[in-house]
Amino acid sequence: MLKVVRSNVLQLKQVKQKRAEGKNLCASGFHKWQVVAAARFDVHEGKLITPERCKRCGKERVRLS
Repeated sequence: MLKVVRSNVLQLKQVKQKRAEGKNLCASGFHKWQVVAAARFDVHEGKLITPERCKRCGKERVRLS
């Protein structure tokens, strides 16, 4: 008799895609910006600012409103 043994085989392509998901986009400049806090007032410039953070890589930026 021949016994069938099931193993846990991972597809290498799928593992690489999950690990690199979104990093290529951010490296190319396509960030997914998310507002960190509500619009604030910058005392030095006298303008409203909106701080934002990328969902994928964590990079931050400040946008003038």
